[in-house]
Amino acid sequence: MMYKQILIALTILLSGGVAMAQNLGERTFNFKDRSRNNRPVVTEIWYPTVDTLKPSDKHFSPFLRQPTVRDGKLPVNKLPLILLSHGTGGGRLTLEWLAQALANSGCIVAAVDHYGNTYDHKIPLEFVKPWERPLDLSFALTSLLNNSDIGPLIDQQKIGAIGFSFGGYTVIALAGARLDFEQARNYYKTTGRKELEIPEFPGLVKLLDDSSLIAGSKHVPPLKDKRIKAFFSISPALGFGFIRKEQVADIKSPLYIVGSQSDSIAPVKTNARHYHQLISKSIYTELPGKIGHYVMLGEAIDAVKKEAPIYFTDDPSVNRHAIHLQVDSLAVGFFRKELK
Repeated sequence: MMYKQILIALTILLSGGVAMAQNLGERTFNFKDRSRNNRPVVTEIWYPTVDTLKPSDKHFSPFLRQPTVRDGKLPVNKLPLILLSHGTGGGRLTLEWLAQALANSGCIVAAVDHYGNTYDHKIPLEFVKPWERPLDLSFALTSLLNNSDIGPLIDQQKIGAIGFSFGGYTVIALAGARLDFEQARNYYKTTGRKELEIPEFPGLVKLLDDSSLIAGSKHVPPLKDKRIKAFFSISPALGFGFIRKEQVADIKSPLYIVGSQSDSIAPVKTNARHYHQLISKSIYTELPGKIGHYVMLGEAIDAVKKEAPIYFTDDPSVNRHAIHLQVDSLAVGFFRKELK
């Protein structure tokens, strides 16, 4: 299996599916959403730059990554913008491998920290409040469009969104899907209890009867963002909260879904594959073999693999780098086609 994945990845590269690396600039924005009690929406952007790398840019990282030029010179021409949503308990840099591939293809990529749902800042209720995440991405989009430096560089007819796991649900919600929170809540409390017992934050099931959570779920604003034209969802969660066609009837834009056959965190039967079956015009790829959920996280150095093997060590038959190249190619190809 490993050799086959490597062969696929090399074929993708040689066919031009993913652009060769160029210098990338990187900037951080500390936005705050006043309409939601000054909720922080820290946003990282990557973009092509003509600046050259400085010695200080090649700093140590626990993950394999392309060095970036901190606050590098911005592009001159308008570019597509791709919004990026991390998985639960992750962070805006969790999927940097994917962000950099999209930026190398000629896009500006903006990834947010979902407040209280990151590896370094865990607020229990934020792990079970799915409506906050799409609002984060929409707010980040508005903030970037209003920014005097970045706004003029964004081609507003070429805006996409991509996400993994909880972030995979997030972009589907932005496309127009409407979650039945009570259905999801009941599923988690009964047959789907195992799907909420995640290693990032065990014991979340007990929060499902929180009065503020239930009250908040009854006053969720519309989450669809019509400014976003194409959506790419990787190993999406919360699929079991969608049981009726009318819940996804408002999805009119192109949607690509990727699932992994051996995903035990967001099983394809109730998530990726289920979304595809419910959303008639979606495109679907299911990665075969023993490819699990966390294969989509960054490639870690050996010390990190030993410290957190559940997240960074795969079955011997799986080549994480090759899988990343394959997903890079699918995402880049999809956005090139749909945001042309």
